[in-house]
Amino acid sequence: MSQAPALPDSREFTDRTEPFRRELLAHCYRLLGSLDDAEDLVQETYLRAWRSYAGFEGRSSVRTWLYQIATNACLTALQRAARRPLPSGLGQPGEREPAQEADAPVTWLQPIPDALVTPESADPAAVVVSRESLRLALIASLQHLPARQRAALILRDVLAFSAEESAAILGTTTVAVKSSLQRARARIRQASPTAEQVADPSEPQARAVLDRYITAFENADAAALKRLLREDAALELPPSPVWYAGDGAMRTAVAGLGSPGDWRMIPTAANGQPAAAAYHRGTDGAYTAYGIVVLTTTSSAIARITVFADPALLVSFGFPPTV
Repeated sequence: MSQAPALPDSREFTDRTEPFRRELLAHCYRLLGSLDDAEDLVQETYLRAWRSYAGFEGRSSVRTWLYQIATNACLTALQRAARRPLPSGLGQPGEREPAQEADAPVTWLQPIPDALVTPESADPAAVVVSRESLRLALIASLQHLPARQRAALILRDVLAFSAEESAAILGTTTVAVKSSLQRARARIRQASPTAEQVADPSEPQARAVLDRYITAFENADAAALKRLLREDAALELPPSPVWYAGDGAMRTAVAGLGSPGDWRMIPTAANGQPAAAAYHRGTDGAYTAYGIVVLTTTSSAIARITVFADPALLVSFGFPPTV
């Protein structure tokens, strides 16, 4: 009569695997473009790791082993999923019927709160790398890559795994990894944000821009909002497929101001960028969750506003449904 396999020691498993949860969530998010799906896949990763921990022989580090499980779980999920775009990835500004890849409804890219993925490390360089690799523009660009090219690019260029480690994680050869990486870099180079286009939300200038944006919106101050937006600023409003640039973005942003007191906004950070949790005042005077606004800023202005009009996101960001 065969004996059931012994269960791993739970304290040992937790001590060895839990320190990697934040970075695994960021990794799954980069691959999937969805906070909800990333959280589900991280849970699945830990469940698979727990079940197979007794057979872990230490041929790689625990970190590499967890990344192997997480990456392959995400690649399996991506076989059943369409890419998650932003409106700017579907057509030109102002188009009422942007070109879409399928007749099915679009499943949009989601933002991710910095609080869930910012490294607990005290190393400022690690924090900067994490934020830069989560920028909305970069995540949207990654969505254009085939799944395995996306994985190879993230493993090599973001996480700095060697070609040999990446090949082991992906279950392929180093030649295949290098080939995928070369093609991925060529496709994404033109779409990636540059350091001149974005500002770290921890910088005083970026927080000042966010504060000015919130003040303008809460006071319905059209003049202040116009001064804050660059002439070539863009505005995206998923789930609407229509997006705006330049004068169109300016007019649409001002039109959304309403009256003083219609909006209440709370500062936060998403995708390494300044952001705000937005609440809209109803007829009963209560402020109910509206969505998350993510800003792409320069040192003194706003280059892009992305308004994710999904009230459920506020709960994921740790905010109440009403204020």
